[in-house]
Amino acid sequence: MAVGALLAPLVEAPAASAAPRADEVRHPVDHVDPLIGSAGGGNTYPGANLPFGMIAWSPTSTTGDQTNTAAANGYAYDTTRVRGFSLTHVNGAGCHPGAAGDVPIMPFVGEVDSSPTADTKDQKYAATFSHEKEKAEPGHYRVGLDSGASADLAVSERAGVADFSFPRDAPARLLFRTSNSLNGSENAHIEIDRERHKVTGWVLTGAFCGRRANGGENNRKTYYRLHFSASFDRAFSTVGTWENDRLSPGATTADGGEGYLTGADRAGRGSGGYVGFDTARDNDVRMRLGISYVSLAGAESNLRAEIAPRASVADVAAAGRAAWDRRLRAIRISGGSEPRRTAFYTALYHSLQQPNLISDTDGRYPGMDGTPHRVERGQTAQYSNFSGWDQYRAQVQLLALLQPEVAGDFAQSLLNFARQNGGVWDRWVHISGATHVMTGDPSAATLATFYAMGVRNFDAKGAFDSLYRQATVPHPDGLSDKGCPGQCEGQRPGLAQYLESRYAAQDACHCWGGAAETLEDSVADDALARWARLLGRTKEADELGTRGGYWRNVFNPQATGAAGYIQARNRDGSWVTPFDPASDRGFAQGSAATYTWMVPQDVQGLAEAMGGRDKAAARLDGFFHKPDGSWSVRGGDPLRYDPTNEPGIHAPWLYNALGQPWKTQETVRQIVTTVYGTGPKGLPGNDDLGTMSAWYVFAALGLYPQAPGRAEALLTGPLFPRAAIAPAGQRRALTIDAPDASDTRPYVRAVRVNGRPHDTSWLDGSVVRQGGSLSFDLADRPDTGWATDPGRLPR
Repeated sequence: MAVGALLAPLVEAPAASAAPRADEVRHPVDHVDPLIGSAGGGNTYPGANLPFGMIAWSPTSTTGDQTNTAAANGYAYDTTRVRGFSLTHVNGAGCHPGAAGDVPIMPFVGEVDSSPTADTKDQKYAATFSHEKEKAEPGHYRVGLDSGASADLAVSERAGVADFSFPRDAPARLLFRTSNSLNGSENAHIEIDRERHKVTGWVLTGAFCGRRANGGENNRKTYYRLHFSASFDRAFSTVGTWENDRLSPGATTADGGEGYLTGADRAGRGSGGYVGFDTARDNDVRMRLGISYVSLAGAESNLRAEIAPRASVADVAAAGRAAWDRRLRAIRISGGSEPRRTAFYTALYHSLQQPNLISDTDGRYPGMDGTPHRVERGQTAQYSNFSGWDQYRAQVQLLALLQPEVAGDFAQSLLNFARQNGGVWDRWVHISGATHVMTGDPSAATLATFYAMGVRNFDAKGAFDSLYRQATVPHPDGLSDKGCPGQCEGQRPGLAQYLESRYAAQDACHCWGGAAETLEDSVADDALARWARLLGRTKEADELGTRGGYWRNVFNPQATGAAGYIQARNRDGSWVTPFDPASDRGFAQGSAATYTWMVPQDVQGLAEAMGGRDKAAARLDGFFHKPDGSWSVRGGDPLRYDPTNEPGIHAPWLYNALGQPWKTQETVRQIVTTVYGTGPKGLPGNDDLGTMSAWYVFAALGLYPQAPGRAEALLTGPLFPRAAIAPAGQRRALTIDAPDASDTRPYVRAVRVNGRPHDTSWLDGSVVRQGGSLSFDLADRPDTGWATDPGRLPR
């Protein structure tokens, strides 16, 4: 393989489509800005990665606390001081610090005369930089530091190459902060081999969300070990290690972790090592590095397999750029302004960063039971990093649409983990750890969605049986309050009570919030029911279909004097009072006003409970507008739409089912043009492993998933005159033509599907799965007659 072999699959022809237009984007990679979302709470990172890759090499910033960082995932655009370039990252997770950030490697100009761990305020062994000397591209990151050193990084899937430059005739050192993962570490180890010009080691860590107040203590635990092997093109002039505050010049091994606390409870703990170089004649240092979650041998094998011995940063960057271009060409847009193209392809770039490989090139990966495993027969790779509560609403649908083979491998990966975890499907999986973060049963919704959208390369029967058992047989963890509210251990908490009462009781649910848990489980059960129907499992389909309507048991039609709302209930049937629509009591990261709309599987039923479609639409108007009629779509008001978090992100499309699709068209366009954009603040909030970015991709295309467990899509006005969606491995593209698309023409006047008039505001799943043509006639004013037939509304 190596670089030459890495390039081989990149010449694979894209799926067949119509002849390209003159204004069609030829190389989508040219329109990606990895810095979008790196400020304002987006929590993206700008470093080098590949689609679904294991390694993500990016800066770790500092604001003067070595036990913390400037943003959840290690990089904040407005903080221009770094203490290293870490090997692993997770895109857009919201816990601060988020996850990973393993083994920061720092080019340092000066003598190492004290322990870097003792530099608890990052005053000495860190450096500032300016954005004028920073360049971020897909698969490639480089920056010049004010110290005079620079870092130029490029990666394959599991390995990377770096060029570090130093001022001539100044002390040049490279620090390996092996213990300094974002959340700390249990232990770490480093070995320096002067004869072979190598540095190897590992960090034993985990602790995702381990600092959050609402349950984080439960996650201050270890669940993975990252191994690394780094080789250099030249000899070391000096070496040394450190443990806590003790520096050992000349030493070649060190051990020690930092723990999982923060501030004074962790400061000054940890270990690492350094190597130095003579810059009198040559001030450039090349490093080749491989990583593995299985073993040192795996890290070295991954490096040999993916990067040729003499490959330069430019070689690897070119291969990475080609890899990204190939993945991004799954959607080819035409027309649109450059800012629109940049926002779109960067959103697609962020959407395709996960799931992440955790298996080596030989197929071995760390299991959730703490032992190594090998991928199943027919499985290409093992993937992880599943932010289920977020991703099941948009990102998994985009993954299934564009990369069905990856989606199938991911589904098999989650099943593998469940089998290694006593049959329990964790709702937020990081590497090989069950973190329990958030609420509901997103694995059920995710795999049901994959199957509905045509993904078949996984053990669908085994997965359904396992998820059905989880949904019907109580597990002892479901009665535990450990980790609650934010990281409750039970994946179907309080299941026996739920099945008896037909809702999760606020005073007995062992969950984040009883009302939210009921809504989440209703969505999951409805998705499982649809999957069961496709599998011919009629009995299970009927049972689960009924349970998909349990949301009704937490809808209180008299919650306030003016309107009904979703409201938490106690086990005795009483409503939890006092009730306030702006309160999050009974909910998870959202208010009752937001969660009341979280019934995507039964919008007609919700409208009926609200007094009919017209009354529901009027209420939805108030969700997106202030009393004076002005828009309220930027968040910050608990009574109205919040684009920064997931429970309500489907709400703009609900107008389609309420018989007023023109309001979906104007609302989606308002959000697209005012909440999203370019620049570091171009995302509304946490990207949540590509979820918010996937929302934007769908909105720009004029499509959105109708509900989990289904392939149908809801329609709105596209942003671009043309888009061709060519899923990997599928011959027939789905083309979307909207010749009059512009900022002033968001409204749909007519639609044609495969050349025939189409009078509904939704698209059958067969078109999504099999491809075809979709044509829009757009206008600058609403057409209040199109797609409003009460008998043909989305259901």
